[in-house]
Amino acid sequence: MKKRIVLFSLLLLSILTGDLFAQKAYLSVPTGEPIVWVEKNGKDTMLMYYLNNINIYPPEHFKNKSQEKFYWMTVRDVKLTFPYARLIAFELNKTNKKLASLPDDKERKKYLSQYEKQVLKKYEPALKSMNINQGKMLLKLVDRECNATSYELIKAYRGSVAAFFWQGVARLFGSNLKAEYDGKDKDKIVERIIVLVGENRL
Repeated sequence: MKKRIVLFSLLLLSILTGDLFAQKAYLSVPTGEPIVWVEKNGKDTMLMYYLNNINIYPPEHFKNKSQEKFYWMTVRDVKLTFPYARLIAFELNKTNKKLASLPDDKERKKYLSQYEKQVLKKYEPALKSMNINQGKMLLKLVDRECNATSYELIKAYRGSVAAFFWQGVARLFGSNLKAEYDGKDKDKIVERIIVLVGENRL
């Protein structure tokens, strides 16, 4: 099973770093560190300090040990996979800009071929360590960060036949390339975890 998740993850990463010059890329930018600056108003000098938003949530209450265990497993999976989802969004943006600067399709294909090999070599060891649930989480978070499901991305970059084929394979092993992220309802706990992790509170 682990090998299948690695296969899907590597396929997705390689597809997302290829054939992007005609596509729109999305990137979620982190809020960054607080900013300090000085403003003068007549004789007064004021030190201004910008604070990032802080989200307040009620404490978690678990019905039983099983629910608590599931929550902390979800925290673990989000911490592991969310950086990769953001990386994919970043790579979409970076590769799109690079390909747009190249003069023709021949140069773009050459660049993509070299770039794909570098990406797979760099990230394959980490992706191999993911389990099935983490692979599913990654697919959902890709939708969150890229505003498109993995199925839609494969279809856009490799065509309908490839998307249909890989969706069929994914279904055989309990995954779904059409998995959508719903931070307001089904995935609201995941969204909460992402926010808390981003604020270093988990």
